[in-house]
Amino acid sequence: MPNILRLILGDQLNSQHSWYKEKNDKVLYLMMEIRQETDYVRHHIQKIVGFFLAMRHFANDLESQGHRVLYLSLDHPDNEQNLDKNLTRIIKENGIDLFAYQLPDEHRLDEQLSKFSAYSTCQVRVYDTEHFLCNREFLGNFFKGKKTYLMESFYREMRRKFSILMDGTEPLTGKWNYDHENRDKLKDLHLLKPAKTHPKDVSDLVNLIKTQKIKTIGEIQEDAFEWPASREESLEVLDYFCKQLLPYFGLYQNAMYTGDPFLFHSRLSFALNSKMISPLELVEKVEKYWLENQDSIGIAQAEGFIRQIIGWREYMRGVYWDKMPEYAGLNYFDHQRKLPEFFWTGKTKMNCLRHAIGQSLEKAYAHHIQRLMVTGNFALLAGIHPDEVDAWYLGIYIDAIEWVEITNTRGMSQFADGGIVGTKPYVSSANYIDKMGDYCKGCHYKKQEKTGDKACPFNSLYWHFYHRHADKLSKNPRIGMMYRTWEKMKNRQEILDQADFYLKHLEEL
Repeated sequence: MPNILRLILGDQLNSQHSWYKEKNDKVLYLMMEIRQETDYVRHHIQKIVGFFLAMRHFANDLESQGHRVLYLSLDHPDNEQNLDKNLTRIIKENGIDLFAYQLPDEHRLDEQLSKFSAYSTCQVRVYDTEHFLCNREFLGNFFKGKKTYLMESFYREMRRKFSILMDGTEPLTGKWNYDHENRDKLKDLHLLKPAKTHPKDVSDLVNLIKTQKIKTIGEIQEDAFEWPASREESLEVLDYFCKQLLPYFGLYQNAMYTGDPFLFHSRLSFALNSKMISPLELVEKVEKYWLENQDSIGIAQAEGFIRQIIGWREYMRGVYWDKMPEYAGLNYFDHQRKLPEFFWTGKTKMNCLRHAIGQSLEKAYAHHIQRLMVTGNFALLAGIHPDEVDAWYLGIYIDAIEWVEITNTRGMSQFADGGIVGTKPYVSSANYIDKMGDYCKGCHYKKQEKTGDKACPFNSLYWHFYHRHADKLSKNPRIGMMYRTWEKMKNRQEILDQADFYLKHLEEL
């Protein structure tokens, strides 16, 4: 039997993969912490620690099961800090006849491993990660010939294909989507529950990162790192979500509250994107729990969560593989401004941005509405270059891997793809931010004012955005009403002047 080298990337921690069903002394598993991956974007320190910690847990578990594992830590003397260089050396030194890897989920790594394989001195075999519900090509084939992709159509197909919340070919409750019941503002604070965490000391990893002089952003509590770092911990978080948070998840999934960074969100995105748990087991667990507790949990709670996983998450991955690498260069509005410095510090007079950015720096986390309708909304209204926005989102969040980040950022958030992902730009004035949370209370700026020294920047920038992009947006049927409203406003020039002032002084907001 040939000597086999199997590569495991940092986001391929799927202990249920068929690779591990049998033990074989001829198989060597390779995992590595390399500067190539820590340095391609400036990451949050919790993100690097989280991946390294989970990778080390995974490697230890494999070894305890009897598998042979070669783990190159960041400071290993033989670590050349590059995927190709390490592979070349290890294949040669170990007399490897067959090199195997699982399909990467990032285009850059897929391209790198494809090129490496083409010039490899040994045989190469590629495997599926056995994680996602559909393959890379499914969405492209599903929407073949369509200019825009409708997530709802894809979501229903996934529901049918995997029989989730279904009664035969029809939705179990007679309705597919309960999105209209997912938009409440949190008023009863007694409903809030503490987050399920697994505090652990990671000072050794923090010291490693600092010693190696890796540039990071954000903060970390070295003696109480809270994110799950193993499959066992991830399953405990899932169980806690079902029992404590699911009853109110759907109702308040869009709510924002300064007193609680997580609300009823599961905090499973890191575990899911690193593949410690799978999307199918996640939705099946939630579906089962809801079916057993229908008297106390409404369908909108379960359906809202399941839609995010088998609808939105799988949909975004499909768009990524159908449109990359060209997708990474799309800039529909030709936005060119740089991201203001306060995105890296949180130092701004705008309360909503100060809190959302500050939370992101502290926790390496913000939920989808904070990302879409606060930080993303501002970046779009301010005309920030999509490359700048991508780099920030990809670096700051612990769950950010390009396949899921760029489609949400460049597509959903910035509309830089011109409507592939969404049918309209997701922008708002202060009204929506105030409607969904308590950010406007005590803010330096006045939420109701469009002009003046203390007018909320979101208000004038909102109308300025529509005005300057009228050639691209005025005929969009979903936002035509906004242009009719704009035409009737008598102080348009004053609003545009106010926005121009803010755009020239972004750093001072």
